[in-house]
Amino acid sequence: MTEPTNKRIDLHVHSTESDGTMTPQELMVHAKEIGLSAIALTDHDSIHGLAKARPVAESLGLELVPGVELSTDCDGKEIHILGYYIDEHNRAFLDRLQEFVDGRDKRNAKMVALLREEGFDITMEKLYAAYSDSVITRAHFARYLVEHGFVKDRAAVFAKYLGSDCRCYVPREKITPFEAIRLIRLGGGLAFFAHPVLCRMSHGKLRSFLKELKDEGLAGIEAIYSMNTQEDEAAMLHFAREFGLLVSGGSDFHGANKPYINMGTGKGNLNIPYDVLAKIKAYRQSLTQG
Repeated sequence: MTEPTNKRIDLHVHSTESDGTMTPQELMVHAKEIGLSAIALTDHDSIHGLAKARPVAESLGLELVPGVELSTDCDGKEIHILGYYIDEHNRAFLDRLQEFVDGRDKRNAKMVALLREEGFDITMEKLYAAYSDSVITRAHFARYLVEHGFVKDRAAVFAKYLGSDCRCYVPREKITPFEAIRLIRLGGGLAFFAHPVLCRMSHGKLRSFLKELKDEGLAGIEAIYSMNTQEDEAAMLHFAREFGLLVSGGSDFHGANKPYINMGTGKGNLNIPYDVLAKIKAYRQSLTQG
């Protein structure tokens, strides 16, 4: 049965399991309220939210795509790789993902120590108590410092303390995008290059990079994205055709942590038709049958 093409979707959203402000359950309810027919939960380096989101999605008749977003490094440039249709019970995948979480915990402890040297009354225990249902990220550090009156707002936290060039910032141990693609494939998923325009590559460099990623097993590119201009989107769609890549689209919704981005519509002009997901599903089915 063919899905109506007028249905809208969002294949890039974050919950409190990483750096969003809505729980996985709240995201499902919100997606239904705004008329989405499908949503991909793509928390950073975590799939814990999927088990929480699924029963709510099913009760609402909302299609949930099990996803993840992996942060990687390539020659000093941060590259994000999205994984769709991850097998949540794949032990090899889960063990490797846990290594990411363990690395993040060590990083958080170092940032806490640096912030305490600045005079802030902050500990890992207090962060866990304040955000018990979340995987602690820099967004939670910022929220804690603001809520407790230590810093005036989130922007100031990142500008002075936690931005990548600030004195309390601790870089993450990252894998390469090629390793991320292999990991997603290990977990039974399809790997997509997230928001490539944000990587600020020339078209020539991006073309070369996409060829390398495709050779490693990249399935698609997030061509439809909140921050893209019409020209950006057209260029990414061209690359998708050139390399025979699938297209995905997402808002990169984080709730109150990115209040200018709305689920489903991004900055107001985003529109991702169900046909985008239908093609991804058809490709996945062809792999299974093959």
